Amino acid sequence: MGKPNESVFTAEELFRAQSYKARDYPKNVAPGVENMVREMISGFADKWTVVILDTLWDEGTLRFSELAWHVEGISQKMLTQTLRRMERDGLVIRTLHPSVPPKVEYRLSPLGLTLGAAFCNVWIWAVENHDAVHEARKTFDRKD
Repeated sequence: MGKPNESVFTAEELFRAQSYKARDYPKNVAPGVENMVREMISGFADKWTVVILDTLWDEGTLRFSELAWHVEGISQKMLTQTLRRMERDGLVIRTLHPSVPPKVEYRLSPLGLTLGAAFCNVWIWAVENHDAVHEARKTFDRKD
């Protein structure tokens, strides 16, 4: 993401936006890297990945059933698919303990920890701006 069109925003709005941004978007990113980043972001930005990241951030290592209990509303199939994708992307570490029945645990990897920290800013933004979003939705819905 480049710089916003500064002429459209007030100094206060730009300052507030900057408070959520840790670093600038890198320049001269190779097209192949940019495509991979877009693919990664679309996978990370789905509903369940963010919730699972947050849950493992808060709770630490969890068994599959414990994770399912903490992630309210997720089906077993969706939890399995999301965890597999997250494991493939290096965000979670899956540990299989040889026992009967098998015990499988999930925890954030170092890479998942850094992504969780990055998403923390999104949570902060959402908490600080939920009233404004609610009002914008009400205004939009009244137009219809």
